[in-house]
Amino acid sequence: MSSPGAAARLLVLLGLCVLAPSHGSQAPAAPTRVVIAASAVLDGRGGVLRNTRIVVEGSKIVALDPRAGPVTYDLRGLTVSPGWIDAHVHLNWSFDENGKNTNGGEAGPQAALRAAANAWATLQAGFTTVQTVGSPNDLALRNAVARGQLPGPRILAVAESLAGQGEKSGTPEELRAFLRRQKDAGADLVKIYAAGSMRQGTKTLSQEQLDALCGEGKKLGLRTLVHAYRDAVPAATLAGCTQIEHGVGATDEDLKLMAERGTYLDPQAGLLIKNYILHKEQYAGTPFFPTTVDGFERFKEALAMNVEFFRRAVKIPGLKIVFGTDATAGAHGRNAEEFIDRVNDAGVDPMAALVSGSSLGAEAVGMADQIGSIAPGMEADIIALDGDPLKDITAVRRVVFVMKGGVVYKNLPRPRR
Repeated sequence: MSSPGAAARLLVLLGLCVLAPSHGSQAPAAPTRVVIAASAVLDGRGGVLRNTRIVVEGSKIVALDPRAGPVTYDLRGLTVSPGWIDAHVHLNWSFDENGKNTNGGEAGPQAALRAAANAWATLQAGFTTVQTVGSPNDLALRNAVARGQLPGPRILAVAESLAGQGEKSGTPEELRAFLRRQKDAGADLVKIYAAGSMRQGTKTLSQEQLDALCGEGKKLGLRTLVHAYRDAVPAATLAGCTQIEHGVGATDEDLKLMAERGTYLDPQAGLLIKNYILHKEQYAGTPFFPTTVDGFERFKEALAMNVEFFRRAVKIPGLKIVFGTDATAGAHGRNAEEFIDRVNDAGVDPMAALVSGSSLGAEAVGMADQIGSIAPGMEADIIALDGDPLKDITAVRRVVFVMKGGVVYKNLPRPRR
């Protein structure tokens, strides 16, 4: 894209081509009153409601009343849940017309169309809110979805990320000015790279620089997400940054410090690395990845490191672990696989895993009073699964109903038994 404005205009045009169910490009108008019958409702906060009805007016849940009627959608026999929240995706990462990874660096109409398709796939998978941290063009996509010009999840986006380069990144005052520019650009958050790769993990910003960045973020009401490994984790925690991405190499003492300070942790248990291995042909030879498929053998070691770290993190009392996939090309629409990895590989309790992607995720993105739970006054972000994820976590793959803000975007026929 030549500019965010050009991106916005193109996304509006693309809205003419991307179809919401039976209603063309724009989100279908929400009925004034909808009643959903449910036999099992995960409330998003760790509770289960039985045999109730969810009353929706406009975009909001207004009541939970087992006697409400008439029933608009009968979801009995399914598991109803708040729409999920993915705290870390890259909607602009896709495979190009040659099937190769673009690293989100592609511009033009095809790139914009693929980003819109990624947003649609993510919504269809049950994720009604995402935080995308990869490209200034994400602001245009965010705005197009918010205006109903494209179907997709509610999007929180960065304007520009900051790559940690030591003194080259700027003085504390220059970094504070950078934060102010992000606020003026309309960013919901700022992504800060405070360390190198998972293997190296070298801290790339000083404590003084992190203090300036995250201190200014707090002053402006702008959340700060920090890519950090090893000693960058306690540094970002002490600086008062909002959320730490990845975190591998942090000690138990570092994690206890995070718990004490209320810093959110967004680690990945499997999907991120498994996706690279699954699509190694598409990633091989592209920037930051091995030149040949043989080089992806080392990713198995990285996967083991992620799982070991996650297993340690869940044992730290009070540590706030949110749900973030770091979804890139090949993972959009498969975000829920991370739930399965957390439960089956990292030993996370199924309910805790699901809460991390609902009320805890809402708290982390500053929207706990709007999304992440099923209760009167909340946005009507409601999904239904064919199966009980508390008994079989793979049920998260079987999303058969999706409502976002009172509008239904998916309603599959009931599976035959």
